[in-house]
Amino acid sequence: MNIAILGAGIVGVATAYELAFDGHQVTVFERHASVAEGASFANAGVLAPGYVTPWAAPGMPGKVIGHLLARHAPVRVARPLAMADLGWMRRWLRACDAGTHAANRAQLQRLAFYSRQRLHEVAARMEYEFERSQGYLVLLRGEKEQRIVQPGLAVLREAGVVFHEVSGEQARAIEPALKPETPLLGAIHLPQDEVGNCRQFAVILRDAAQTLGAQFRFDTTVHAPGAAAPTTLQWDGGSQRFDAVVLCAGVQSGAWLAPLGLHVPLRPVYGYSVSAHMPEPVIGPRSGVMDERYKVAISRLGQRVRVAGSAEIGGRPDAINARAMQTLYKVLDDWFPGAARLSRGVQVWKGARPMLPDGPPVLGASGVPGVWLNLGHGSSGWALACGSARVLADQIAGREPAIDAEGYGIERYRAR
Repeated sequence: MNIAILGAGIVGVATAYELAFDGHQVTVFERHASVAEGASFANAGVLAPGYVTPWAAPGMPGKVIGHLLARHAPVRVARPLAMADLGWMRRWLRACDAGTHAANRAQLQRLAFYSRQRLHEVAARMEYEFERSQGYLVLLRGEKEQRIVQPGLAVLREAGVVFHEVSGEQARAIEPALKPETPLLGAIHLPQDEVGNCRQFAVILRDAAQTLGAQFRFDTTVHAPGAAAPTTLQWDGGSQRFDAVVLCAGVQSGAWLAPLGLHVPLRPVYGYSVSAHMPEPVIGPRSGVMDERYKVAISRLGQRVRVAGSAEIGGRPDAINARAMQTLYKVLDDWFPGAARLSRGVQVWKGARPMLPDGPPVLGASGVPGVWLNLGHGSSGWALACGSARVLADQIAGREPAIDAEGYGIERYRAR
């Protein structure tokens, strides 16, 4: 088949690779100048399937309200708020009940564990290495954090995830550069989880897809489709008909689908990161840590350290929230003071995560002939990309995917 893919973030590039691997003729359209320039550009890089859970969970509405006036809040609401943001929040509230959360969590983790397996399979074929490190440590500052994580640990046990509850002293042995003066009651150590450079892997995967015959058209914005011919794509200076179109365009996907009568409640929830050179690797993290109180991750990516976090609803994509940045710098200084050279070459990033209110991505046939969907991965695009791409490629080929794909379809929004 001659297949077009809209979007060259990590999800779009992984989809291009899997479809080209299956022998399809693939063309990827991307409005930016290269791959992984949007939400995939500077994420935390954490690959921890057991921690891929829906943001819509019992108790979360109260936590969000409690964070509204906090100086170092993991969740923020910014102005302006669009009507679509308010509608998204209403749907999110409905998805916070225990039964819905349990079902969505199971779907997300099934896909996340499969995705890590698929990433390892794909990476093993590559001639190039990418920046990655083994192990993930969730830091518990005090008794409150230790109590909060217990329900999540029950989920990890149920899923068969290997983890160890360790003391503060043991955590410091795992990550020797942790600041001694910062109180640390204990930690959760996940030795099989890892950190990897998402954008670097996307570039390698692009090259592999091109070797298989895929073509990439950068700096190209595809116009919204006509309902009569949705697989005929048009852009400034050109048009082409395809046998199928796969939409992986992040937060822009909703506007592209609207003329086809498809309405997906996809909204941007902004995240932040700071990346800087490590002057001395021994004073930075060996792999990745998560501060449970502030929901901030600190990752080692080669000779750089990256601190990432925050979930911001509303606001403008080009407006940097000073408080969000202060929280990142505070957490970095709390745990790894001096690990980042902040005097020059600092990369500050704000990215629009394409979030759905209930959690799992939309994956599969759209109901419109020839149009397929792989979108709405939120803050877990890196953790879900390779698995989502393989599932979709199998669906397009008419094969049964390796995992149960029930619950990922667009049908769950049509029924409401």
